[in-house]
Amino acid sequence: MSDTLIRAEHKEAARRTIDALAPALLDLSHTVHAHPELKFEEHQAACWASELTERHGFEVERGVAGLETAFVATYGTGELVLGICAEYDALPAIGHACGHNMICASSVGAGIGLAAVADQLGVTVKVLGTPAEEAGGGKILMLDAGVFDDVHAAMMTHPCPGDFDLLDMANAMLAAVQFDVEYRGKPAHAAASPHLGINALDAVTIAQTAIGVLRQQLPAGDLIHGIVVHGGDAANVIPERTLLSYYVRSANLERATALEARVRRCFEAGALATGCEMEIRPTSPMYSHLESDIDLTRAYGINAAALGRTVVELPPQMRMSAGASTDMANVSLALPAIHPGVGIAGAQGSPHQAEFAASCITPAADATVVHAAAAMAWTAIDAAGDSDVRARLLRRERNVAVGS
Repeated sequence: MSDTLIRAEHKEAARRTIDALAPALLDLSHTVHAHPELKFEEHQAACWASELTERHGFEVERGVAGLETAFVATYGTGELVLGICAEYDALPAIGHACGHNMICASSVGAGIGLAAVADQLGVTVKVLGTPAEEAGGGKILMLDAGVFDDVHAAMMTHPCPGDFDLLDMANAMLAAVQFDVEYRGKPAHAAASPHLGINALDAVTIAQTAIGVLRQQLPAGDLIHGIVVHGGDAANVIPERTLLSYYVRSANLERATALEARVRRCFEAGALATGCEMEIRPTSPMYSHLESDIDLTRAYGINAAALGRTVVELPPQMRMSAGASTDMANVSLALPAIHPGVGIAGAQGSPHQAEFAASCITPAADATVVHAAAAMAWTAIDAAGDSDVRARLLRRERNVAVGS
C-alpha cells in the first residue's frame, strides 16, 4: 500500500476520534468561555483541559516551568515529538474576546486525535498548556525553561472573524515590548498649597504628549499604545503616584527594541520636566516576530481545504496596516512552528471586542473548533509520514521564508 493511502487511513482514524470527541471539546470550549481567567490565574481552564487529555490516555505533568497553570500532556513514545499548544487565558473585563477558549479545545482535540495513530506514525504527541499569552509570555517562559527542548515541531490555530482561514499569519504578527511606567512625586493640597507638590500626573501628560508627537515620525508598522492604570487618589490632592501600562510593537525584535528606547525617552522627559522619580519595569518577556514553517504551512492549507475550509494567503502589506503579537512567535524562532488563523463565519466585531467574545461560542465557532482540531492532526500526520519533512523536523531545522 502506498504512503499516501496509509496516510489517508491515519487521517480517517484521527478524524473519527475527533468527531466522537466533539461534544466534549465543545463543552470544554463553552465552559472555559463561561469562566474567564486572567494570565497565570487559569487554574480551572488548565485543569479542565489537562483532565480531558488524561482521560484519553495522556500522562500529564502539571506546574511545568514553575508556572502553576502550565502543563504538558504526553502520549506515545515515538522519536518524532510533535507539540500542540493550548491557550486559555482571558482578557480583563471582556473575557474570551480573543477566542482562547476555542484554541484550548481545538488543540486538545488535535492532540487526542493524533494520539489515536501515534504508535503507527512513530510519534510522541504533546499537548502543551500555555498560560498568559495576552500578557506575560507563558510560552516564552516555558521555552526558556526547556519545556520545548525535545519538541521537534509545534502548532496551534487562532480564531479570527470571517468565513475563511488565514494560512500564514506571519505578516500580521509584530514583535512587542511590554512594560509599566511609574512616576512618584509629592502630594499637596491642590487648592491651598499646590506649589508644595510634585505632580506625577503632569509627568504622564508630558510623556503622552511627547509620544503623540513621536508617532508622526514612526515608520509604517511601528505601534505605541497604553493606558493609565492609576492617575491619582483624589481630585483635590496633587497626585503623588501614577502608573501606566504600555506596549510598543514593530516588525522584528531589533526594531521593537529601538522603538522602545525612543519611547523610554518620552517617559524620561516627563520625569525631567516635573521633577518626579520614574521607574520602568518590564511586564513580560519580549515577543518576537513570527516565522512560519513552509512545509507545515503548506500541509495545513491543503488539509484545511480538504475539510471544506476556504483558505487564503495573508498579503505582506498587512504588516503595514494591522498587527498583533503572540508568544508563539518566539517558539517559531526556536523550532519549526505554525500559527494559522481560523475563521468564524458570521462573527461580529474583531478580536478584543465584546462582540467577538460572544461570537466565540456560536455554532460557527463550534464548527471551527472541530475543523481546526482535524486540520492540525492531519498536518501532523503528513509531517510524520513524509520522509524528507520528518527527517528535517527531527533535526529541528526550520524551513522559513527568506527575510522572515
